Amino acid sequence: MANLVFNIALGRLAYYASLPATNDALIMVPLEATGLVSDATLRDYDTLSDLLAGASNEQTSNMTRKTLASVAVTVNDTDNRVDLDCADVTWTAATGNAIGAVVICYDPDTTGGDDTTLIPLTKHDVSMTPDGSDFTLTIADFVRASSAA
Repeated sequence: MANLVFNIALGRLAYYASLPATNDALIMVPLEATGLVSDATLRDYDTLSDLLAGASNEQTSNMTRKTLASVAVTVNDTDNRVDLDCADVTWTAATGNAIGAVVICYDPDTTGGDDTTLIPLTKHDVSMTPDGSDFTLTIADFVRASSAA
């Protein structure tokens, strides 16, 4: 589950995860452990471009961005929340610098957008040192949004 919801995404998670536009997607971006800024700093970034312009680095050796598959938004009336889920993500023969986190971003237009239009939604702490083997990130409800009653 998410360790952080970005300020820009508060109250919008279920909408973005419902993928309301014609060519939109949720994109997972791996961040290197070295240079990863604090949650207090991360939460204030409004675009992926802003995030990557800071001290945090995207891990790009061969652990590239992944488009999330099987994204599901489920209203859970029993527990008074919305559960957001997706399929697990696998990097084949992962190499490069150690990973400290992944960020899930909303891409409003996969046909023409860039990092200035990707909206960071959630950050997930991940501790992984690529060693050439396959790495699967198991995702069980990447976020649950609820209101205090």
